[in-house]
Amino acid sequence: MINIEKRDKIDIITFSVNKINATTIDEIKEGVSKVFDNPNSKVIIDLKGVEYIDSSGFACFLSLHKAAKNNFGMLKFANPEPRATELFHTLHLHTIFEIYDDLGACVRSFR
Repeated sequence: MINIEKRDKIDIITFSVNKINATTIDEIKEGVSKVFDNPNSKVIIDLKGVEYIDSSGFACFLSLHKAAKNNFGMLKFANPEPRATELFHTLHLHTIFEIYDDLGACVRSFR
């Protein structure tokens, strides 16, 4: 369900599901939270293919954002699908998270 790839000292997380909701969130949170065990972690969550995120998904993202900040890390998002982008904006989470339209731009933003 979760794939973590390392590129330029950045952990890029992708998902093999198109929905992040209460049924998938426990496995996602367990897998993703490990990347913030190391200080100064740089993490991108690539949302390509994720068409729906429910409140538990956004709560997880906020929790990961806090974990990153508490350990001097950074969490950014890339490739949100149109529906996911709409949800980020509806919830005003685009003011909290750095969200990039493509993965390349997101990776370059760490330089």
